[in-house]
Amino acid sequence: MSRRSLLTLIGATAGSAAMLRAMTTMGHAQESDYKPVKLEGDPKGASVVILGAGLAGMTAALELRDAGYKVTILEYQKRAGGRCITLRGGDEVHEMGGFVQKVGFSEGQFFNNGPWRIPHHHQGVIHYCQRLGVALQPFVQENLSAYLHSKDAFDGKPQRQSWIKADYQGHVTELLTKAVNAGALDDEVTGETKDMLLESLREYGALDKDMRYASNIGTSNLRGYDKPAGGGMTSAPVPSTPIGRDDLLRSGLWHHLREHDIYEHHAPLFQPIGGMDMIARGFANEVGDLITYDARVTRIAQSETGVTIDYDSSSGEGEGGQVTADYCVCTIPFSVLGQIEADLSSDLQNAVDTVWYYEGFKAGLEMKRRFWEQDEKIYGGITFTDLSIGQISYPSADMMSAGPGVLLGAYQFGKPAYEFTALTPEQRIERCLADGEKIHGPNYRQEFTAGASFGWHRNSWTLGCYGHWDEYGDTFFKACEVDRRLVCAGEHLSQWPGWQEGAILSALDAITRLHQRVIAG
Repeated sequence: MSRRSLLTLIGATAGSAAMLRAMTTMGHAQESDYKPVKLEGDPKGASVVILGAGLAGMTAALELRDAGYKVTILEYQKRAGGRCITLRGGDEVHEMGGFVQKVGFSEGQFFNNGPWRIPHHHQGVIHYCQRLGVALQPFVQENLSAYLHSKDAFDGKPQRQSWIKADYQGHVTELLTKAVNAGALDDEVTGETKDMLLESLREYGALDKDMRYASNIGTSNLRGYDKPAGGGMTSAPVPSTPIGRDDLLRSGLWHHLREHDIYEHHAPLFQPIGGMDMIARGFANEVGDLITYDARVTRIAQSETGVTIDYDSSSGEGEGGQVTADYCVCTIPFSVLGQIEADLSSDLQNAVDTVWYYEGFKAGLEMKRRFWEQDEKIYGGITFTDLSIGQISYPSADMMSAGPGVLLGAYQFGKPAYEFTALTPEQRIERCLADGEKIHGPNYRQEFTAGASFGWHRNSWTLGCYGHWDEYGDTFFKACEVDRRLVCAGEHLSQWPGWQEGAILSALDAITRLHQRVIAG
C-alpha cells in the first residue's frame, strides 16, 4: 500500500486528527517550534490572574490550572476566543464610530472574520484541537481553477490561475533554453550537466521537440484544454492557446504566483468543521468556569507580594470589581494595554509603545447557490484581483451542496482597509458586489442574499488586526521577560504574528518562565 493510500484510509476511517498524527509520524507534516509544555514542581497553591480569554489566555489557563495554580480570567467581551471568532446569523457587530450590523446569514452558514486557516506545521494549534476534540477538515488554499484578475489586463477579463502559471513557466523555460543553447551559460553548465538542464527545462516547461512553448497537448495538459478529452466519435481533445509572453508579463498577474508557495501556505492547510470559533468553544468548555466576562481592565498594579487588577463592566450593564493574585499573565494586545493605567517596567512600557498594529478588513457574502462550483467549476481556493476587494475565497466546506454558501468577499490591509471602513456597512457590501461581478458576472449580485463586514482597527478590544515589530531585537525580547509579578503573552510576542500558533507558542513560553520563577521561590 502506498503512503498516500494509507493516509487516505486513515483519514476516511478515523478522521483528520488521526490522519495528521500519521502524517507527522511518516514525515509529511513537520512540527513547528511547538513542544508540549511540562510544568513540573508544586506551585503550592499560587494564584494567577489572566487578562484576556483569547487563545493565548485560555492556553495559559488550561496549563496553569492543570499544574496546580488557582486561576482567574478577566475577559473584555461576553464571549471567549478573542480574535478566534466566527459570525453567524443573528450575531451583531458593533464598531467604534457607532455602526451596528445584524448578521443575516442562513442557518448553518458562517463567516470566519478572524483566522480562517491552519497550516499543517502549526502543531501547537493542531495539538489543542486534538486534545479538545475539535474536528478539522482540509482548507483549499491553492486552486488553479480560481482566477487572477487585473482591471488593466486582458480587457478586465479574469484569467484562470492554471493559464498564468503554466504560461509563465513555459515562456521562462523557453527563454532559458535559448540562453543555454546560445552558450550564455557555458561558464555555469557544460557537458552532461548542460544536457540534463535542457531536458529538465523541456519537461518542466512542457516545451515541444524544438524547445518552444506552443499550443499542443503537452501545454494544454498543464494549462487546460479548449475542449477536454471525451468519449466516442468526438472524444479528441482540443488544445488551448497560451497567452503571449509579452502580454503575460505586462499583465503583472505573475505577482500572485508565489502566494501559495510561501511557508505559511504550504499544503495541506486545515480548518475546524463548523467555523474557526470551534477552537475557542473547545477551550471554553475546559476553562469557561474560570472566566469573568464583560470585564474591562482599568488598572494593573504590582507589589512585592502580588498583583491587583481593577476592572469595570465593558458593556456598562454589569458590575466591576477587583482581583488580587500572586501573579498575572497579560494577553491584552499592546494596542489596548498602552491605554490602561499599568505598573510596568520601563523596558516593557517601551515595548508597548513601540509595537503598532495592522489595520484589517474582511467581508462575508452569502449566496443563494454555489454558482462558482455549479457554473465555473471552482471548488475552494482563492481568486486574486487588483480591485478594492483584494481577493475572493471560496468555501472549502459543504462542497457540491445544493444550498447556500458564504464567500470571503473582501480581504484587505493598508489603505484599502481604511477606505472600506470609512463607508457604511451597506456601502461596503455594495462595493464588494460591484467588484465581484466584474470577475464572476451578474450571478454575483443576483445570487447575493446577505453580507457582513468587519474592520479590525474599528473594534475596541484589539484596535487593530495583529502586532508588528520592525525587528525582533532587544525590545521584543525585553517584552517577553517576566516583569516582577507579570508576564505578557499573545501573537504579538511571537514570530508568528497574526497566527493562532503564535498566540499559543507565546503563552506556553511565558507560563514556562513564570512557573520556573514560582518554583524557584
